[in-house]
Amino acid sequence: MLDNMPTQQKIRVPMLADSRSMNLSNTVAVVVFEAWRQLGYPGALLRD
Repeated sequence: MLDNMPTQQKIRVPMLADSRSMNLSNTVAVVVFEAWRQLGYPGALLRD
């Protein structure tokens, strides 16, 4: 299934080599946060 998807539609979440895999909900949270950050969503900024 993954081989049939165009490269532009694939998302890679980099992880350390010895890390355990992330479940779907954790992966979605990381991807959504990064999308918000790149789009400048004010709620995605960390406050000091």
